[in-house]
Formats: sequence, C-alpha cells, structure tokens
Amino acid sequence: MPSLSRYFPPLDWGRSYTRDTLTSDLVAAVIVTIMLIPQSLAYALLAGLPAQAGIYASIVPIVLYALFGTSRALAVGPVAVVSLMTAAAIGQVAEAGSMGYAAAALTLALLSGAFLMALGLLRLGFIANFLSHPVIAGFITASGVLIATSQLKHILGVPAGGHTLVEMLASLAVHLGDVHLATLVIGVLAAAFLFWVRKGLKPVLMRAGLAPRAADILAKAGPVVAVALSTAAVWLMGLDARGVAIVGAVPQGLPPLTMPDLSPDLLGALLVPALLISVIGFVESVSVAQTLAAKKRQRIDPDQELIGLGAANLGAAFTGGYPVTGGFARSVVNFDAGAETPAAGAFTAIGLAIAALALTPLIFFLPKAVLAATIIVAVLSLVDFSILRKSWAYSKADFAAVLATIGLTLGLGVEAGVSTGVVLSLALHLYKTSRPHVAEVGLVPGTQHFRNILRHEVETDPTLLTLRVDQSLYFANARFLEDLIQDRIAEDCALRHVVLMCSAVNEIDFSALESLQAINERLKAAGITLHLSEVKGPVMDRLQRSHFLDEMSGEVFLSQYDAWTTLVPTGNG
Repeated sequence: MPSLSRYFPPLDWGRSYTRDTLTSDLVAAVIVTIMLIPQSLAYALLAGLPAQAGIYASIVPIVLYALFGTSRALAVGPVAVVSLMTAAAIGQVAEAGSMGYAAAALTLALLSGAFLMALGLLRLGFIANFLSHPVIAGFITASGVLIATSQLKHILGVPAGGHTLVEMLASLAVHLGDVHLATLVIGVLAAAFLFWVRKGLKPVLMRAGLAPRAADILAKAGPVVAVALSTAAVWLMGLDARGVAIVGAVPQGLPPLTMPDLSPDLLGALLVPALLISVIGFVESVSVAQTLAAKKRQRIDPDQELIGLGAANLGAAFTGGYPVTGGFARSVVNFDAGAETPAAGAFTAIGLAIAALALTPLIFFLPKAVLAATIIVAVLSLVDFSILRKSWAYSKADFAAVLATIGLTLGLGVEAGVSTGVVLSLALHLYKTSRPHVAEVGLVPGTQHFRNILRHEVETDPTLLTLRVDQSLYFANARFLEDLIQDRIAEDCALRHVVLMCSAVNEIDFSALESLQAINERLKAAGITLHLSEVKGPVMDRLQRSHFLDEMSGEVFLSQYDAWTTLVPTGNG
C-alpha cells in the first residue's frame, strides 16, 4: 500500500478525510470557483484562444492533479506566464483564431504533459534546479511587462500586435489614432477598480466588521464584480453595437473530447517550446506548493508533482484546453479559504463544470477590455525590477544573468529570453566553479584551527604550504589548481611540503584525479612532497579505488592539525 499511495496520494490523505475536512474543502472550492471564472476567460484571451478554452483547461486538469499531485492547496489551471508562452509558441505555427491554432494548443499541452510525466516517472525533478532564481525572477518580470503591454490593445480598442516589447509599442503607436473611446473608458475604469480592490477593499471591509480572513477572500473575488457590472453596462447601453469588443457566444457544455494534431512537422516545431513551458511551469508550481505546504508542515514530493502536472496537461490536451500549471494567486486564495486536501480542487472543477453548462450565456456581453484589465492587474504584481538592484549588490554575475534574461525576453520574446537565461546561468556556474576559491591557510595561535592567512593572524612555516580548496574538483577547474600550485611553488624555494586541505571537497572526478597525479609528479620532480588532509569518506573511497594514493609522495592526514604537527615538529612558525 505505501508504494501505491506514493503514486496515488488520495490513498494517503483520503484515510483521514472527515466531515469537517469536507466542509472546509467545499467552502474553498466555492471561493476559488468564483475567482477562476473571470481569470480563466482572461488567460484564454491572453493565449489567443476562445474564452471557453480557459474554462475547459480548468476542469479535467484540476481533477487529474487532485488524483496524482501531492500539494493539498495548489490550484492548477491556466496562468499568465504559461498563457503568454503558449501564444508565443503556437503563434509561430498557426494563425490566431484558426482551427490549426486551437489544435496546436492541444499538441503543446500533450507534449508538455508527456515531458512532465516522463521526468516524474524517471525521478528527474532535480532538472528544475538548473533554472537559477535570478533567471526565473528576471524572466517573470519581463513576462509581466510583455503581458501587460500585450493587453493594452484591448484597453484601447485597437488591432495592435507583436511578440516583443518593441513590436508591441510600435504597433500601438501606429494605431493611437484609432483608439475606441467607449472601450478605453470601460478598460480604464475596470483597471482602476481592480487596483483599488487589490489594495483598498480589504481595509474597508474590515472597518465594516468583517474578519481579516473573510475580508481578504472577498477582496480577491473583486474581478467577479467588475465582470458583472461591465457586462450589465454593455448590455443595457448596447455598447457592443457601438464597437465595444465583447466575448460573444461561448458554447455551453462540458469540455469536449479533443485530439491533438500529431503531425511530425508540428511536433518538431513545438518540441522546444513545450520543454520550456514544462520546466517554467514546474518551477513556478513547485515553489508555490512548497511555500504553502511549509505553513502546515506538510511534505511535497517534487517527482510526484511532475506526474500530477503531467497528468493535468495530458487531460487538457484531450479536453479542449492548453498547457496548465499551479497558479500563485489562486493557490493562495485556495489556501486562505481553508482547503485541507486536493479534493477542494475536484470540487472546484465541479463548480466550473456547472458554470460551463449554465453560466456561459451570461458572459455574452462581457467586454474584452475588462478581461484585459484583469490580466494587467494580476501580472503587474509579478513585475519586480528590484531584483536588478539586489543582484547587483550581491553578485555581478547574477546581475548579468538577470539583466540578460530581462533584456532578451523583452527584445526577442519569451523563448529566446528563458533559453538564453538558462544557458547563461549554466555558463556562469561553469565559469565560477572553474576558478574555485583556494585559500592559503595557517594555524590560529593557541588552537587547532586553520584560517586564511590574508584574513587572520596565523602561524605559518616556510617549508610548508597548506592550500584549502573550497570546492569539489572536476574537469572544469582541475587545470586551474594545477596552474595555481605551479605558480606558487615557483616563487618559494624553501618549500618542502604541500598539503591540500580537502574539507570542502565533496567530489573528485577522473579529470581532477589525473590533475592530482600530474601535480604529484611535478612536485616530486621539484623535491616537494604532496599530502592530503581532511579527505571526506566518499572521496577517500573513490581515491582508494585508484592508484593515486600508492603513487602519492606524501600522506593522507585525518586532520590539518595532524599534518601540521607531523610536518612542522617544532609547532611554531
């Protein structure tokens, strides 16, 4: 049973499911459903898909994640960044609004689901660690700017386009003379209302006597009010006949069974975008899930999360949706509303299914400008340019990664931005680890501790050189250590012993082993003995499987102090 519950979490949390838990999950589901209706419609608009695609992508995927995911609060569905990446990916292979465009979205969800599922089954969740936080922060910030800019055309009521910031701004500038006044008024009023709801409604409700939690939840449901009021206004005043763009007819019914386009050309074109969407979506989702789980001392299994998200995306592919992941805003609302188990997600899916069956006629007159305002208000919270200042102050290399990711995402598009960010992160890591910190250390007087001679008053001996290597040794930095030792011994004729203090060395690969052999031979030729100290057990195990220890001219000391007392018998500098 334990092995089965690992892949099917309801067998775990379902055993302790009670009536109180059911009540909490139902309340959370109602609140999240109310929030998700306008949000799902808005993100479908962002992805360039029909409004119902957002609803469809929020029904079956939620149920599948509830069956296979490990987070008890994560709310899965369309999110802003993934919607933008979807639009960018399928916009290259099909024209927006065409049947091919919708089919490409299904194929993208299928590929994304397959990638995630494969990574989960192979337990490769650690791959997400290759995306550094600075790169993720820079990408999300730039994406937020792109998303907000892309929605200005709906606020202004103009037919602008473009995939990069420059293209979007240029297109908007060309059409400034075509601004639709009524659409602009609706969009600006909706955005102003939503910004006020986000910051100002909660204090008002609390002054009226509501509890902080209830006030917060109602404030997060503010978009529903904007949707209702704007829809009524357009209907009563006949603004659609005056040129205000509306959602129009949305098919009533449950998500249909759909079949992705499996043509080789399309699969090849969407392969890389699907991989990027999978990784970005997983990173965003698992970070949210772990944050919320920590508040209740719950555990998240990243590999099982991959399986859960993979199942959700596969479900979206066959039910008229598009790629999905765990959303921050809806997950926080779900958590704050009292969700106890993933069953809250399943109940949310039921609520959305009811909405798809019964409520879609009510949004016929919903202006697209309001959905655009909803997106703008939601994504601007993602924009954080302070990451540039913080990274500059802490690490110039990380600053370069952030700046490059932001610049390339804005200038070339989301795929180029995140791809370059990943490559740059790995390149910077390789560069930094290729030049490891190596400190010459001496004995702190009156102790058995050894510290950097440049930072502390320590005892040294002219015949002994002790180098503390503060990083694992591998192919990228092995030659660096060779050159450093060669340069150091060349300037000191009194040296008789070199000790490599390996307290921070967790691994020595084969390339580094060969470098150690070369160092040993060169030192031996110069009449200098090579020693090791404080070698960790796993590293020692591997060294013992080689001939290096037999060939090494010196000894392996348990501690650096043992090396000092043995090689410097007088014990003084």
